[in-house]
Amino acid sequence: MPVDQSSWGRSEVTEATDDPASFAVPMDPESAFNAIANSRRRRVLLSLSQSRGKISAGDLAVEIAAIENAIDPSKIRSNERTSVYISLTQSHLKTLDECGAVAFDDRSKSVTPTDATESLAEYIRRLQTACYKPDSEGA
Repeated sequence: MPVDQSSWGRSEVTEATDDPASFAVPMDPESAFNAIANSRRRRVLLSLSQSRGKISAGDLAVEIAAIENAIDPSKIRSNERTSVYISLTQSHLKTLDECGAVAFDDRSKSVTPTDATESLAEYIRRLQTACYKPDSEGA
């Protein structure tokens, strides 16, 4: 009697989050890679994923400036916030909107998640977990 080997080497119990279909990104690969290619765009996606709703570009600018400067958001200076805000509203949010990663309302300067936001954020989280910076040997 032949033995079914199709499941050999695979765990019998898998979590739903490990199913590739559970975090499929509804866009072409080039657009997805472009969406996560920049650290500010990655931070926008992660923030939207955590908020589960609409965020103003101003709030995103404060959050991202705080991360980039490694300080509390309440201590962000106007010039730090403004620098991030301008790059978000003139470049990054429009890039994310054009590929469908977020919905950016240029008039109200607000950002809303789309069907792709959570999937992209999950890939970012997985990469952050899987990647590491090797210690320099002999230092």
